[in-house]
Amino acid sequence: MKYRKLGKNGPDISVIGFGSWAIGGAGWASAWGNQDDGLSAESVRAALDNGINFFDTAAVYGLGHSEEVIGKALKGDRDKVVLATKCGLVWDANHAISKNGTYDSILREAEASLRRLGTDYIDLYQMHWPDTDANAPAEETMRAMDKLVRDGKVRYVGVSNYNVPLLEASLSVRHVDALQPPYSILRPAVEKEILPFCYKHGIGVVAYSPLTSGLLSGNYTYETAFPEGDWRSRSAAHTGEGLRKNVDRIEKLKRIADRYRITLPQLAVAYDLAHPALTSAIVGVRKPSHILGVLPAVDVALDETTLAEIRRIAVD
Repeated sequence: MKYRKLGKNGPDISVIGFGSWAIGGAGWASAWGNQDDGLSAESVRAALDNGINFFDTAAVYGLGHSEEVIGKALKGDRDKVVLATKCGLVWDANHAISKNGTYDSILREAEASLRRLGTDYIDLYQMHWPDTDANAPAEETMRAMDKLVRDGKVRYVGVSNYNVPLLEASLSVRHVDALQPPYSILRPAVEKEILPFCYKHGIGVVAYSPLTSGLLSGNYTYETAFPEGDWRSRSAAHTGEGLRKNVDRIEKLKRIADRYRITLPQLAVAYDLAHPALTSAIVGVRKPSHILGVLPAVDVALDETTLAEIRRIAVD
């Protein structure tokens, strides 16, 4: 495994991170379907055994269940890892999810996450999405984050899915240690403004969905369909004409992977890690093979000609 410093002030983290979205299991709005908790624990152990020290989850994944699973799986190894979770998405008794970045809500959510994770502190606490429901300004959210740091409950502060104006507003309160944006060959939008901004301001970047929620696994065809309980059944990129276009792009990308004698997922992760602003690429995991299969990507160096070729395919 290789490690990079998270921004200008953060810890060294593995360049491949462990993503825990699907580990939340079924029964909530953005579920991936049923998940076996024992298999999730095995996956955590496989990651630890191969040098991965960055584990990312969120309160909303499984409405608390992912945090519970990750907390139990990391018990006994807590001091060896950088544990990240997220706040700002809350749910009611009917499991309806809303965005809330208000000061008091962030403090309450942190206490709940600490209990579920079974820890006294969170290494990296991240605002999951900009607040468009409770309408708390980014500065208010960041003041709550700063309070948690001063109280010793959080070590580093991050945001997810923020644009440059929101990052600027957050920086007016305190330094933002990390941004977590969606970034992949098929979702390169952050390359234009967001990644250069983070690089300039010493903000670490931990990209999520480098495989574009499974598209860059190379396992999909025109006929691929997802069950009703899987959020991808409602995704334009995973269904209909969007899926067909992506499958065509994937076939071209497979030929590049073949030239390098690597798999398509390894190519996808190597592409993300080639950007100078990137600290880590978070790979979603449901079973050990999902994390073990991408590990060789850390040793893949893509030249500029290949990177340009990949970019052309992505927009074709």
